[in-house]
Amino acid sequence: MEVYINNVKYDVDAPKTILSFCNEIGVEIPTLCYDKRLLPNGACRLCIVEVEGYKTPVTACSEKLKDGMKIHTHSEKIMRMRREILDLLFSNHPNDCLNCDKSGKCKLQNYCYEYGVKTGSYKNEPSELKVDSTNKFFTYDPYKCIKCGICVSVCHNLQNSHAISFIDRGFDSYIGAPMEKGFGNSDCVSCGNCVSACPVGALNPKKKYPEDKFRYWEVRKVQTTCSYCGVGCQINLLIKGNRIVEVEPINTIPNDGLLCVKGKFAHKFVNHPDRLTKPLIKKDGKFVEASWQEAYRLIKEKYEEIMAKKGPDGFGGFSSARCTNEENYLFQKFIRTVFKTNNVDHCARLCHASTVAGLANTLGSGAMTNSIEEIDGTDAFLIIGTNTTENHPVIGTKIKKRVQDGAKLIVIDPREIELAKYADIYLQIKPGTNIAALNGLMNVILSEHLENEEYINERTEGFEEFKKVVEKYTPEVVAEICGIDKDDLIKAARMYAKADKGALYYSMGITQHATGTNGVRSTSNLQMLLANVGRESTGINPLRGQNNVQGACDMGALPTDYTGYQKVFLDPVRESMENFWHTELPAKKGLTLTEMMHSAEKGELSFLYIMGENPMISDPDLNHIKKALNSLDFLVVQDIFLTETASFADVVLPAASFAEKDGTFTNTERRIQRINKAIDPIGEAKPDWQILMEVSTLLGYEEYYNSPSEVMDELAACTPSYRGISYERLKTESLQWPCTSKDHKGTKYLHKNTMARGKGLFVPIEYEVSKETPDEDYPLILTTGRMLYQYHTRTMTGKIDGLTEIAGKSYMEISPVTAKAYNIADGERVKVSSRRGSVTTMAKVTDKIEPGVVFMPFHYVDGSANTLTNPVLDPIAKIPELKVSSVAIEKLERNSYV
Repeated sequence: MEVYINNVKYDVDAPKTILSFCNEIGVEIPTLCYDKRLLPNGACRLCIVEVEGYKTPVTACSEKLKDGMKIHTHSEKIMRMRREILDLLFSNHPNDCLNCDKSGKCKLQNYCYEYGVKTGSYKNEPSELKVDSTNKFFTYDPYKCIKCGICVSVCHNLQNSHAISFIDRGFDSYIGAPMEKGFGNSDCVSCGNCVSACPVGALNPKKKYPEDKFRYWEVRKVQTTCSYCGVGCQINLLIKGNRIVEVEPINTIPNDGLLCVKGKFAHKFVNHPDRLTKPLIKKDGKFVEASWQEAYRLIKEKYEEIMAKKGPDGFGGFSSARCTNEENYLFQKFIRTVFKTNNVDHCARLCHASTVAGLANTLGSGAMTNSIEEIDGTDAFLIIGTNTTENHPVIGTKIKKRVQDGAKLIVIDPREIELAKYADIYLQIKPGTNIAALNGLMNVILSEHLENEEYINERTEGFEEFKKVVEKYTPEVVAEICGIDKDDLIKAARMYAKADKGALYYSMGITQHATGTNGVRSTSNLQMLLANVGRESTGINPLRGQNNVQGACDMGALPTDYTGYQKVFLDPVRESMENFWHTELPAKKGLTLTEMMHSAEKGELSFLYIMGENPMISDPDLNHIKKALNSLDFLVVQDIFLTETASFADVVLPAASFAEKDGTFTNTERRIQRINKAIDPIGEAKPDWQILMEVSTLLGYEEYYNSPSEVMDELAACTPSYRGISYERLKTESLQWPCTSKDHKGTKYLHKNTMARGKGLFVPIEYEVSKETPDEDYPLILTTGRMLYQYHTRTMTGKIDGLTEIAGKSYMEISPVTAKAYNIADGERVKVSSRRGSVTTMAKVTDKIEPGVVFMPFHYVDGSANTLTNPVLDPIAKIPELKVSSVAIEKLERNSYV
């Protein structure tokens, strides 16, 4: 159709609003309440335009283009009306621009300047409402609020929290939480998405310290990738001097302008005074500051001494899911070329090693099959073993939005997580019974002939053997094992099987078991049974918990794999890497992270190099970890803070944070994204890639790179799935592997026409009881997990005041029934004991958990859950059984805890 904008003719090939089309062609129309992610409501009226033949102006945000329309966006009449609207708004707004934190970014201020509105010409009664400061991270000033409603729309329709709304009507209306209890005492999760969307100074981040105050014209913006969970949210860091003063979301893939509390507000660890700024060497049991040369000399001395005494088997290294792809590549290369061992691993061993093993076995690729953006097309979600809204908040938000729009939701989890409240069916299974539950779903699907026979026949193998096992798991049998209602199981199976596009999401509730690899295989069995692999908006979607755990795996920070999962024990692969790196490489498989700790405790592994990991909090059976670290002859720790693990080190090297270096992260959906240097390294800290280059050269394998982009070029050359990746391409786009050439567009979803292994493999999986079950001495089941307001071992989030105020102490969730049996009241101190040790913590009585089960987050030093957890390993992936341990609890007297 043809339209005329300001007397210029345009051809429009799709239905669009006047505003969206004008944005495309560069005609700017002022808006205060518009957000392209939301349905327009025309509340502010500022986007009015004149259309020839219409009696009155229309709002450009809501009016659709029609053939032949003649539109005038800045006619004299329209300019006069916009001035009147701004005059009305400004008359009801404090004229305190000189003192407002939003000055320079306030759209009302900018439009008033543009349209020549200097003062409000209408009388205004001063508001009696007070500033709401109850939230730990931001304030709400109702006097500055223009009632555009965008914050309410974002909270309701994008974040799906429904924490705030309009209160009262007409002129006296304002934004607030129900019952006038304040933002901080509501269901608000402090995501800050309302703050990011607010066009004026009504919602503002708190600025606790003088150095946090700034004017927007004083700052520069640097786009980068969030350094927390595996979603990979795109953000701008606002920089004043050499300090991050604010974070704003970017409206692009994968987060579409959304953030969580950590991404938005938990950035102050970067400039925290506790940052490591100089190398430390331990002398007489105490750390003293040293020069880089002193630290390097000691490392070289100990390297030569231990290599002469024990050879390569005495060495090992832990790489990091929080460091860049380039740094993980260099780390595993360093371990293999300098230490001459494959003893290299990282924290994926504790979270998704079973994903890599299980999906590689059944499909040929151990990664998330589909993309975050595909959530919008999914018809039914099966959420099992993932507390998505807390651990991957933006993905959780997108799932809630899709469910609100009509998709079905089935949740299977021992805890009543937030998504259970949105679920059509919630199955609260006993911890450790995932495989039985999945077999039960598949039993119903097969008995009612709901499987996709054509897909099974054409694209899979092993079906008949698999079917024989599943036939035993009738709803009655599974209901008894899992402690659920068989009718709910049947309903869930039918609902999921009848959906056109069913997507399964899981995380560590599936993987952190001694049967974790089999649990992952079971998810694959279910999705292949329903033809939910190799199609858009379906798939098997393991959610990676840390910002670059996918990338660390891709880079070969694993004892059996080079980059791109090329096996170290295959002679042609090893020979190819030897030619590429120009050195001889070890042939035998290396030790996993958990095996290295056992080797250290036995005195076999003597020299351990840890980059950005903190096993003294994250690993199971912490008393064992402590013994292992104390048994080492030499420990090097490279980190941004003096962590609990670093306190055991002989040398501590100060590393740069994500904001102080260039590189890439690979998020949970295989998307490779840039991080960009925003500030200079703090003190004498150096980027990890530079430290590794210098240490490697010092120890005899020369490495010279001018920048991480050169490292990317090298790793892309030896990694088939990354071969098409370069910094030049990543300037303008993010790419999902496999990206096999410079003209390859990346891969939105895997296994489109065929599985990576050829045919998908059905694996018959029997349910096995967890390695520890309740008995007379330890009668309760402990399960562990993460929470929204902390991250991993709190190395970063433990430095954020607001997060510490909300969730600064360890706790144990316990059901009212169990609490009553032990005479424990909410908030009382309790002692929790397992066969590995005891901790004290606070009881939180809640209906989220079933009788006989207790839950603890693992983040804390105080009341460390991993003192208690079971180190027994999955025989295939070597992942510990962190999700099920047997414990005893006892109430403590008030004076028995200090």
